[in-house]
Amino acid sequence: MTAAHDDEILGKAYDGRLMRRLIGYLRPYKARAFFALCAIVTGVGFQLAQPVLVKRAIDRHIATGDLSGVGTVALLYLGTLVGSFLAEFVQTTTLQMLGQRIMYDMRREVYDHLQRLDLAYYDRNPVGRLMTRVTSDVDAINDLFTSGVVSVFGDVLSLLGIIAILVSLDWRLALLTFCVLPLILMVTQWFRRNVRESYREVRTWVSRLNAFLQENLTGMSTVQLFRREDQAFAEFDRVNSEHRDANLRSIYYYAVFYPAIELIGAVSTALIVWFGGGWVLAGSLTIGTLVAFIQYAQRFFRPISDMSEKFNLLQAAMASSERLFGLLDTPVAITDPTNAAVERPDAPGPGRLVVDDVSFAYTPGVDVLKHVSFTVEPGQRVGIVGATGSGKSTLINLLLRFYEVGSGRILLDGRDIREVPLGDLRSHFALVLQDVYLFSGTVAGNIRLGRADITDAQVRAAAEAVHASAFIGELPDGYDTVVAERGATLSVGQKQLLSFARALAFDPQILVLDEATSSVDTETEILIRDALHVLMQGRTTIAIAHRLSTIQDMDLILVLHRGELREAGTHQELLAMRGIYHRLYDLQYQSQAPTGALQPSREGV
Repeated sequence: MTAAHDDEILGKAYDGRLMRRLIGYLRPYKARAFFALCAIVTGVGFQLAQPVLVKRAIDRHIATGDLSGVGTVALLYLGTLVGSFLAEFVQTTTLQMLGQRIMYDMRREVYDHLQRLDLAYYDRNPVGRLMTRVTSDVDAINDLFTSGVVSVFGDVLSLLGIIAILVSLDWRLALLTFCVLPLILMVTQWFRRNVRESYREVRTWVSRLNAFLQENLTGMSTVQLFRREDQAFAEFDRVNSEHRDANLRSIYYYAVFYPAIELIGAVSTALIVWFGGGWVLAGSLTIGTLVAFIQYAQRFFRPISDMSEKFNLLQAAMASSERLFGLLDTPVAITDPTNAAVERPDAPGPGRLVVDDVSFAYTPGVDVLKHVSFTVEPGQRVGIVGATGSGKSTLINLLLRFYEVGSGRILLDGRDIREVPLGDLRSHFALVLQDVYLFSGTVAGNIRLGRADITDAQVRAAAEAVHASAFIGELPDGYDTVVAERGATLSVGQKQLLSFARALAFDPQILVLDEATSSVDTETEILIRDALHVLMQGRTTIAIAHRLSTIQDMDLILVLHRGELREAGTHQELLAMRGIYHRLYDLQYQSQAPTGALQPSREGV
């Protein structure tokens, strides 16, 4: 339930625990934050001085007819404007740069954590939701640092300064100004309550929109193949409409709040003019004081509305930080052993694998593998067959520690793989999947995958060995040809050949093939088989296959059935048993034979 609804987390308007963690990202830049705070305080001082200068010009010079000092006051006023501009410039640029650096740090931390999480986490959480964590939620926290957590001191300081000055100028007018505060509080409370719920709705629908787009754009070929464009568009239109309506509701609250504050401010100004004008005529108040009071009253309501807006930023940041820290606090289930550095061998072993009484379940109580045991000697070629759901791919996932063994153990050269650092463990393997994943970049980049120690010559040699060089040479820029996202411009067979070149370039000790030839045509499969004979020389090979023809010459074939290892032997030995393997072979042979064709006996095969 938590994973499904975590985008609807709203939380408290202020959470001290979350705020302390957020402030932790500010500590490396505390000098910049202090500099921005100084600029804010300086700017507030310049702004508070402006009405005082206006009062002085009116009372001391204009009202008395002594214009000799007006020029000096005007220059001082101009100086406050320039100073206010410079302080605002320094504040804005410093806070924006501060926010960008914090956002950069947070995204690095989140992405680093995402890379270390086990695959089971991705089974439970849609990619679109995780994208929202890294993008929109980090943006919301950026807004807090650039416009909230530091600059709120300016609003508080400005408000306190105005209150002090108003009281010192004339307590009667100050009371008139403050009499509208109950109305301000009522409007602000209405705004906060409603915009809080509105914000929750907007965030929820943004996340659902991202998840929908990621899922349907990735599966666009399936959408088009099964003519689901209308249904998909209708669903997108529904989600998009909900997102629009949530934003419109938010706009309504803003449209009411700010004019209401302005109206209340105008009422306060009218009261000041009405009563203050009478007191000026009665001689108990100067005209300069009245003008200054009006200016301060107008400034009095601005920080109030600004702090209400910052409340929304705070609310957004609390909700986003709760989701982000929930992600960051997700424990990494598969980690390096604490004693890995001490026990790391000086040189890699020969690559002997022992699967000892291994059981595993994705869902507790429903075992996918049950007490499986076998040994793969160095350089041995092992094929794994079985019906769909028998646990073949699960076994590979356990060998690579994508998932943790439920019970039993897997040994690599006598060491439990849980005692081997993940980087060291996986460096022994190269995995070739049926569904090849290619990244945006060049052909050579997809073979090298960022390994700087793999030279261009090694990339070309690997491509030639698996017969990929032929089609690469026909590409516009050869090895420098840009590959579209997920290799969309390449055929299935071409992508498969590139995956073999990638595996060969990494020179693995143990080669793992998971249905690696099931998606290619017969001609390409023949080319790959030829390359595999070269690739397998001196390497341990584990091959999962549905096509029994691809593993007939293996040294050992393991037959899995409903999570159990039921048979083991060579192709000839398994046929002689006339068990599960014989039935699989018989069914596959019959499905491939022409209808009505005379089928020869396979007793002596």
